[in-house]
Amino acid sequence: QVQLVESGGGLVQAGGSLRLSCAASGRTFSNYAMGWFRQAPGKEREFVAATGRSGANTYYADSVKGRFTISRDNAKNTVYLQMNSLKPEDTAVYYCAASRAYGGVLYLTGSYDYWGQGTQVTVSS
Repeated sequence: QVQLVESGGGLVQAGGSLRLSCAASGRTFSNYAMGWFRQAPGKEREFVAATGRSGANTYYADSVKGRFTISRDNAKNTVYLQMNSLKPEDTAVYYCAASRAYGGVLYLTGSYDYWGQGTQVTVSS
């Protein structure tokens, strides 16, 4: 079992920045690929970014590429999402997730075994 707790959400003006954190506990953090997803009201949960076990490989949705950066610190059991140049359409609840699978398709929600409770990000225009 892995417990994930997100933090760092809030209200920010368009063009601003936020850094989300996701702290993991319960199992060996470096055994899991990690991802960030988001869900806006009335919409399906969508992929934002993911990173492999070492953090060397990263993947991004086209909508955030060049603005968001995912990273992880295996010594601190934490994954981060640095969000720059935020837009109102980035407003959503952001979730981190952990995947045990090797070779999983990390942009699919079904590839993940554990989820955090989410943190709200609101970008005002």
